[in-house]
Amino acid sequence: MTSLLTRRGALLGGAGIIAAPWVARGQEALPKVRFTAGWSFQGGQSYMLRAAHAGYFKDAGVDVSISRGFGSGRLPVDIAGGVFDLGAGEMSATLKFMAENPDSDLVIVAILEDTNQVAMTVLADGPIKKPKDIEGNTLAAPESDVGRQLFPAYAKFAGIDASKITWVSVAPELREPMLVQKRATGVTGNASSTALSLKRIGIDLPQQRIFFYRDAGLDLYSNCYVASRKFAERNPQALKAALAGLFRAYVEFYRDPADSLKVLATAEPLTDLKIESERVAFLKQILPLGKGMKEKGISAVDPERLSLCVTTIEEAYGLPKRLSAERVYTDAYLPPTAQRMI
Repeated sequence: MTSLLTRRGALLGGAGIIAAPWVARGQEALPKVRFTAGWSFQGGQSYMLRAAHAGYFKDAGVDVSISRGFGSGRLPVDIAGGVFDLGAGEMSATLKFMAENPDSDLVIVAILEDTNQVAMTVLADGPIKKPKDIEGNTLAAPESDVGRQLFPAYAKFAGIDASKITWVSVAPELREPMLVQKRATGVTGNASSTALSLKRIGIDLPQQRIFFYRDAGLDLYSNCYVASRKFAERNPQALKAALAGLFRAYVEFYRDPADSLKVLATAEPLTDLKIESERVAFLKQILPLGKGMKEKGISAVDPERLSLCVTTIEEAYGLPKRLSAERVYTDAYLPPTAQRMI
């Protein structure tokens, strides 16, 4: 059994748990998992809705309720606070939270992307020609936006004086309009989200100048699934089943997103399918699947690189060295390798 939340439900629900979801009948005995997509439902999240719509969670033996999210910076807070049991988001924001809150009891249970897409975006015909030019200007983003959360680390790598940046806090849906209306010099976030949302409201890709954080040397793993360690240990089969349903849908989505996008359009009537199809194509373009995951399956993680990611976050924020690769990540709940092969 699975429940779905539309954008309308999210708006009615405010910033906390979203409005009560629709729940199918007849499967009350299944274990329950509360899942957050990490952001609003866009092309990149459509496979999650597809997993629900196609019955993949039910097939695996779990009842998953899916809620929209409000940014990768919000994700670990909500998981640690017990609002959700499992969620998707940018790994760097979770590592930062774990380093700052070593007793938060979080664990990353899967890593979907081995290339990072966090970026700062400005207008191509504007005054910002290189990252350091952003000094003395304004950036707009939600406080929980991963680009904003990670900006101090990016600033160190890119030689930017972060104290010379003025931030404007906005709701997620107002981020891109701030740039279009020139009420901010730039915006931050996952590039697949910002780029196509800007295009939808009149700023096409050639009119955007995108500064990927990775180009400054901030080479981190990207999107991941995060759970409470306590929940994982108490409900291992439910967590394994939820991941099995998600991975089944994700592999299908990566090969051909058409079915997932159709489900998105049904769940979110205001979806622009052309834009969301372009968003998914752009996502694949800027996030090529790395050699390790091509050969060994999604969430095939290099322990040395993961350790470097942890160290990079701790050093960038001047945090004590408390974390290790073994502490932040486990593959104990993953589906078999064959089910994770693209």
